[in-house]
Amino acid sequence: MGFEIAKTNSILSKLATSEEHGENSPYFDGWKAYDSDPFHPLKNPNGVIQMGLAENQLCFDLIEDWIKRNPKASICSNEGIKSFKAIANFQDYHGLPEFRRAIAKFMEKTRGGRVRFDPERVVMAGGATGANETIIFCLADPGDAFLVPSPYYPAFNRDLRWRTGVQLLPIHCESSNNFKITSKAVKEAYENAQKSNIKVRGLILTNPSNPLGTTLDKDTLKSILSFTNQHNIHLVCDEIYAATVFDTPQFVSIAEILDEKEMTYCNKDLVHIVYSLSKDMGLPGFRIGIIYSFNDDVVNCARKMSSFGLVSTQTQYLLAAMLSDEKFVDNFLTESAMRLFKRHKHFTNGLEEVGIKCLKNNAGLFCWMDLRPLLRESTFDSEMSLWRVIINDVKLNVSPGSSFECQEPGWFRVCFANMDDGMVDIALARIRRFVSVEKSGDKSSAMEKKQQWKKNNLRLSFSKRMYDESVLSPLSSPIPPSPLVR
Repeated sequence: MGFEIAKTNSILSKLATSEEHGENSPYFDGWKAYDSDPFHPLKNPNGVIQMGLAENQLCFDLIEDWIKRNPKASICSNEGIKSFKAIANFQDYHGLPEFRRAIAKFMEKTRGGRVRFDPERVVMAGGATGANETIIFCLADPGDAFLVPSPYYPAFNRDLRWRTGVQLLPIHCESSNNFKITSKAVKEAYENAQKSNIKVRGLILTNPSNPLGTTLDKDTLKSILSFTNQHNIHLVCDEIYAATVFDTPQFVSIAEILDEKEMTYCNKDLVHIVYSLSKDMGLPGFRIGIIYSFNDDVVNCARKMSSFGLVSTQTQYLLAAMLSDEKFVDNFLTESAMRLFKRHKHFTNGLEEVGIKCLKNNAGLFCWMDLRPLLRESTFDSEMSLWRVIINDVKLNVSPGSSFECQEPGWFRVCFANMDDGMVDIALARIRRFVSVEKSGDKSSAMEKKQQWKKNNLRLSFSKRMYDESVLSPLSSPIPPSPLVR
């Protein structure tokens, strides 16, 4: 085996054999555990429920209804076949003009119509992953660094670092002030980089935040923008959750801040937005990533680089028609916010009934769950032990805070919008039983707790009519189970 690994490494590049992809993380290990034992209401009712996937599946019916009413929008229908040849032949990295106009208009609507976007600045990419990597390629050289408030999205290590060679330097945020970004923390992270002779090229914000599900207020955005401008570094704002805001306060885009009179001194060339339809529209499989830069040179460079990750013209054509339907878009955004609010309330109320609190949030497809009271010790080893129990015994894939670079053990991200109501209730029932065992056996050994848990049979009764097997069929994965989970 050792010889085979050495032989493989000798014929592959350093990039191919490096660990910088970040796959060896509890975040991805939880996915592997799910892939090897996926929940299915009929075929595998004791399987792992996927709560580590930030997908918005609550409004598919609205999109499906629109497609049925608009068959001409698809070049693969009898009604749309006349456009097949033109769309199938066309491929320009500028993209279809009507697609860019529709995206710009949709971005305006998701920001309440308070700001305008120029279609000529819309650059396509293969999902937010491709957009994030492309913007980093445009702004930095290998070895340069970007500041990122933590906790932050674990796959940033893959998206932003793996192939670009840049560094990510956390700006540590604390639970004592609800993980809000402070000027002191930003300044400290920047000065520490300077002392280490690390060239900081910019700061990356995720607003609304993943994993916190919170939005940044105007004062915080102004402070950060002033800081980046003062130090002549870039500000990249990942706003892919802009339309998942389901409660007050409203989302504020960095584009709105730039429009304010008091910020006219700012250099717009240093400001860039990453957007996507994966979260707001629930269409991650369409791979719609967008770079919107206020810098002409970045727009031109990013557009050339987009040749490596274009969106298919068939997808552009369909979405151009859909997003240009203002009545549909207005109804979709309103209905989506209402459904997210309802689901969030139902899920967090269920957690509160068993004494589990979450960080107060108003956006996103997840909650930042506080399981610190369930830790045996306030350590990351204890966090990992708790996570293994939740994966292996409770059979829920939730993501531990350490994989998000959280500095305080005991926080977990749990997603609630990628399943139907029935599965949410099953997940809550499992959590209730787990907490009951923990509270009733605080002095028991780990083995005794495990036996007690097994006695509380996880198998619940299901109604076949609650589920569509074609939607919930188990996924297969070529990736072997992770040793971290074991």
